[in-house]
Amino acid sequence: MSQTQLSFSGHTRAVLTLGLPLVGGHLAQFAIGLTDTIMIGWYGVPELAALTLAHSYFFTLLLLGSGFAWAIMPMVATYAAKQDDPQIRRATRMALWLSGLFFAVFMPLQWFSEPIFRALGQTDQISQMAQSYLRVAGWGMLPALGVMVLKSYLAGLEHTRIVLWITLAAAVANVIANYALIFGNWGAPELGIAGAGLASVSSNIVALVLVVAYALRRLPEHQLFVRFWRPDWDMFAQVFRLGWPIGLTSLAEVALFAGSAVLMGWLGTIALAAHGIAIQIATATFMIQLGLSNAATVRAGNALGRGDARHLTMGARAVLMLGAMGVAFSVSLFLLLPETLLGAFLDPSDPDRAAIIEIGRGLLMMAALFQLADAAQVIFLGLLRGLQDTRVPMIMAAVSYWGVGMPAAWLLAFPLGLAGVGVWLGLTLGLAVAALLLGMRFVTDGPRRVVAG
Repeated sequence: MSQTQLSFSGHTRAVLTLGLPLVGGHLAQFAIGLTDTIMIGWYGVPELAALTLAHSYFFTLLLLGSGFAWAIMPMVATYAAKQDDPQIRRATRMALWLSGLFFAVFMPLQWFSEPIFRALGQTDQISQMAQSYLRVAGWGMLPALGVMVLKSYLAGLEHTRIVLWITLAAAVANVIANYALIFGNWGAPELGIAGAGLASVSSNIVALVLVVAYALRRLPEHQLFVRFWRPDWDMFAQVFRLGWPIGLTSLAEVALFAGSAVLMGWLGTIALAAHGIAIQIATATFMIQLGLSNAATVRAGNALGRGDARHLTMGARAVLMLGAMGVAFSVSLFLLLPETLLGAFLDPSDPDRAAIIEIGRGLLMMAALFQLADAAQVIFLGLLRGLQDTRVPMIMAAVSYWGVGMPAAWLLAFPLGLAGVGVWLGLTLGLAVAALLLGMRFVTDGPRRVVAG
């Protein structure tokens, strides 16, 4: 049966086949950061504080640079629908070029990061340790961006299972290298936080080797690395135009959550600790929606390549239905098991445990609303990216996050006295406005873009 003739259930099965491995891959990637935090936490509290700071800094830069990787997912999906192998090769190569240039420009900001951390009010010790980590881990940004480009290339071709297995392999490599290099096990030197940085670089290199090997072995017709050095300025410009708004959209959302942490910090250490745990829990369940958003991007890109508006609308309905089911699962966990979820992050003997759980329970109730808005906006973003529509969605998202979400979070938390619950309710309002605007753009403009080709 052709894609055009698929029933709604057929579209749903297709989205699940494409999306579940992507969900698993995002969860495995999330686990890498979580294990870094846990293992450095075992090593020392100052190191944990420095790692938290350095991770946030690294991740912010990585997300900004990842726009070029995300850009080729819809491009490859569209070219694959047209069976245009040369265009697939051109887009993927230039995304790798752009990622390499991004690394060259931003690596100095990691190498000389200590003055930046001091300017942000961090102590000399924490700033120095964070820079020590970034001077090692920063080199991993180059293979990390390369992996993101090639994963997007494979996802655009619907080779999503290998994306999951490669991410799992990287996660295992990261745990093994952390155990050896942080603590000095198995005859390795005890490097502490620098060891965590070296482990991160190693796991990214492992992932890059695996994804390149798969592409060369299973997809030789694309000849990705033949005459790789030759510039292709027309495609370079196309990937750049599509990619930079995606990077800035991701940066705006990350900055929103960073800003929410600042607001929670004004409420005190207990509130900030509860916020940190609740965000970790919400992020884990959000990986479901992010994987479905990626699947939406690929399906929309396929529809654009075929000029098939029905394929687009049926696929969108299937993704939104599956997203709603994921939200229902997450909300059930948050409302039925809040103490279990929050308590898993806390020492039973911690004197602040009861206070953190009490605040965290209220935050998870807000997360139930948060999940619905966040799921809708990220899925609509994915659909619009599949149609190679990124600039207007970037503006819509930024205005929603920072014109509505952050001011509402401050207003509800402080002048109106809702404290931490108010911060999260403000975030929910911002995400809900983004979902509404993006959804309206998709409904009114999506089918027209597909028909226009």
